[in-house]
Order: sequence, then C-alpha cells, then structure tokens
Amino acid sequence: MDVNITFLGGSGTVTGSKYLVRHGGKCLLVDCGLFQGYKQLRLRNWQPLPVTPGQIDAVLLTHAHLDHSGYLPLLARDGYTRAIHATPATRDLCAILLPDSGHLQEEDAAFLNRHQLSSHSPALPLYTRLDAVHCMRQFKVHTMNAAFEPLPGWRATFSPAGHILGAASVLLEVGGRRILFSGDLGRPDDLLMNPPDAPPVADTVLIESTYGDRQHPPETLLEELGPALQRLAGRGGVAVVPVFAVGRAQMVLHAIGLLKAQEAVPKSLKVFLDSPMAVSTTGLYQHHLGEHRLNAREVQAMEHGATMVQTPEQSKGLARLHGPMVILAASGMATGGRVLHHLALHAGDHRNMIILTGHQAPGTRGARLADGEKTIRIHGQDVSVSAEVVKLSSASAHADGNQLIAWLRSMGHAPDQVFVVHGEMSAADHLRQRIAHELRWRVSVPEHGSTVAA
Repeated sequence: MDVNITFLGGSGTVTGSKYLVRHGGKCLLVDCGLFQGYKQLRLRNWQPLPVTPGQIDAVLLTHAHLDHSGYLPLLARDGYTRAIHATPATRDLCAILLPDSGHLQEEDAAFLNRHQLSSHSPALPLYTRLDAVHCMRQFKVHTMNAAFEPLPGWRATFSPAGHILGAASVLLEVGGRRILFSGDLGRPDDLLMNPPDAPPVADTVLIESTYGDRQHPPETLLEELGPALQRLAGRGGVAVVPVFAVGRAQMVLHAIGLLKAQEAVPKSLKVFLDSPMAVSTTGLYQHHLGEHRLNAREVQAMEHGATMVQTPEQSKGLARLHGPMVILAASGMATGGRVLHHLALHAGDHRNMIILTGHQAPGTRGARLADGEKTIRIHGQDVSVSAEVVKLSSASAHADGNQLIAWLRSMGHAPDQVFVVHGEMSAADHLRQRIAHELRWRVSVPEHGSTVAA
C-alpha cells in the first residue's frame, strides 16, 4: 500500500501549512495552519478540506505560529475529535495564541457588522475564542527525540528545530517510508534559540523555504540596534517598535538588556512591553529552560528589563510619559493592535524612531513605513511620518538559503525526493534550483492541492 501526501497549504506560499498523509485507509495531518496575507489566500480558510475533519485520524503540529496551528479550532469545531500531538512548549504557546486569534476574529466580525461593511449578513468569525479554548483539551504532548505512535503502526519523532519555543521537525515512519517535515527552521546563530538539530536520514523531505532566496546580513542584532538606540537616547525621543509577540519581542528585550550591560546604550533608557500576549509568552521562557540559550538568571533579566504593560489603561498611560524610552507593541507589521495608537502619537516627531524588526509583508503598514512613505493611515486618519524609520535586517528567526542547504547537507544520506514548501514562489524556486545544482537531489515545488507518492 502506497503512502501519499496531499499539499493542502504551505505550497507556493509561506502560509496555511497543512500536509495530509494517507496510508492503509488512515490519514494524518501534519500542521493545521491558517492562510494569512492576501485576500485570495485568506478565502481558502473558508473552503472545505478534501476530507471532512471527522475522517482525519491524527494531527501533528511542528510549532505554534498561526500559519501552522491557527486552523485547529475550526477543525475541532467541525468534527475533529482525536488527539493533537505537539511538544510541551508548543501546547503552552497555542494556549496563548489560539484563543487570541479567535477573539480577534470575533472583533473583526463585530466591526464589519457594526459598519455594515460585509457582503454577508451577518459577518461571522471563522471561529471564536471559545472554539479555541475547547480544542486545547485535545492536545497530547511529547518530549523531543522520544518516538511515539500517533496511530497504530505509525511512528513519529519530534526533534528541535530552533525558530521559537517548542518548534520541531517531525520524522514520520509509516508503510516502510521515512518522511521528514522540517517545520520552520531557526538559525544556527540565533540570539535566543538553540540551533536546529541535524536532520535524521529520510526517504522524503519537506523543507521550508521562507528565506530560501536570501542570505542574512553579516551584522548582528546588537550591532544594528545599539547605534539606533544610542541616537534615540541622545535626542530624548520615543522609539515605537512593532514586534511579533512570540519570539521577536523576547529577542529585542534580550538584545536591549545585553546592550545596557555592555554600556552601549544608557542603562536609564526606559523600556515598555505593551502586549499582554508578549508578556505571557515571555513568562514561558522560565518554564522551558534548556530549549533556548538563556539561563534562569538571563530570563529573569529579560523579564525585569522592561515594564510589562497589561491593561488598556496602562497602555494609554504611556502617552503621558516623556522620552527617551522604547515601546515594544504588537503587531509586528503594524496591521493592528496597540502599536497603532503609539504610531499615531509618535510618528510625527522627528526626534522619535520607528524600529521595524523583521520582514514586512507587501500591503501592510509596516511595508509602507519600510518603503519610506511620509503618511500612513491609522484608524481612518492620515498620520504624517517624520520619525526616523530604522529597518533591522538581522532579527529574523528563520534559517536563510545557505543555512537551509547546510541543514540538508548534514543529513548524511541523500533522500529519494525533496519537496520545497512554505515559501513564496520566488523563494521556493530559488531553493529548488540550489538543491538540484548543489546537492544533485531530486527536488520539486508542489502545487497547492496536489497529491504525491511519499
């Protein structure tokens, strides 16, 4: 009996990762992500899967980011009742991220209904906060490098992938085939996370390609961030830093702590973390020591290095304070959340600074700021941008093209075939060419919805 893989997401795009593995009348889903970004991709979230949720026998999760986990509440609500297999830290992060995702979808639907902006009456959320809370009961955790059986006769093993807390690559052994899902791979030189483990030997490999067509710059995050904060402190300005609540916020906090310890920036520089989700995530680093580079003392220093802002009232209170200070707030591409209030307040002053901490997807406010636009629209108002915009190019949590090739090369034995997934078309095809030419392995970029023999 053949083993087949159907690509239900994460093919030709960097979002919506879902890989359906079928064998012997059973099917298992690796990752269960939301499509994000362009509208034509987001519409796929509303289309039924080619199997009903009740027909899926198991789910394996590589990590907690919503483009890998964000469809789970919908899957469970629509009839998936079995286990969701994940690492302990992935489960802990999903408990923060998924209910928040449901809450935001309820808010978006309410906004559309209030302003009659939807072609559907009423506009409905994809799923609710309660749907997300309910699906958390189905999580079953497994430690790294310990094999388990998600289904009788199917064997799975998680191994550390770096990237974020709990992120794993998955080796699936079924029907005499060894299939390796890279998940999102971190950088070997990441400031926070340990490097990914070398991959096990496999017959079929699915490799992510988010940064498959580029190389990270030689400068470190400290070398980029230090001079910027030094300039800011010198002119008494306010830095608004849009951050992703999971990973990026903690990396920037740790970097500022190191810069202060090195006296590269003034120790008196005030730092605020204005994101309840980022505050909760920061607390998890203490519970998962050993999965990242920080020891207990360094985690404590990261937590105490900023004033943690929880309530909307505390957030609004920041407007009454004067610089120099740094405000980290979500979202990372300035598409929503508390960061918009801080941008509206501070973008117009030339003494201030907007620090962009990673890739800004086309069409987002962050991308418009990165492109140097002098006005941005926030809450229906045009806001002029006189603040200095600083783009950090060294803060990515993804392996670059060279690091992805090095990871594959360390496998020690060529697989039968490689599928390049989880990347925009240009990035995926660039990595495909490199794997073909440099490693001389059989490789392709799968089409969305296609099925292949594993």
